[in-house]
Amino acid sequence: MCIFCKIANHEIPSKIVYEDDKYLAFLDLSQTTYGHTLVIPKKHSKNIFELDDSSFDIMRVVKKVALILKEKLNPIGINIISNNERPLQSVEHFHIHIIPRYEDDNFDIGFKDNSKIYNLDDILEEIK
Repeated sequence: MCIFCKIANHEIPSKIVYEDDKYLAFLDLSQTTYGHTLVIPKKHSKNIFELDDSSFDIMRVVKKVALILKEKLNPIGINIISNNERPLQSVEHFHIHIIPRYEDDNFDIGFKDNSKIYNLDDILEEIK
């Protein structure tokens, strides 16, 4: 059983922000920024590719928790991120990070402009 399944089953203590019959939201131990919270389905799925179609209502919970964090912690914005597969998924149980943002919080996702390298028409053709 993975660590998030143990948290969902209350076998490991966590700082729960929200819980219902299908989902659990709890504070991330790393606290990338103040209030960094994870939302997980209680039913195990390794990543989004294995997620049961009935679990896609998780975004309803993500919105609910994001609104709670916005109201209570007063961030200037919020990032919502899900890493799937390597190299970035550290726990193989689907989860969504809700990361409140603050002035000078030293968190950077690192998007960069590669529009001079990649041709959108080529990408679209490959996808189709």
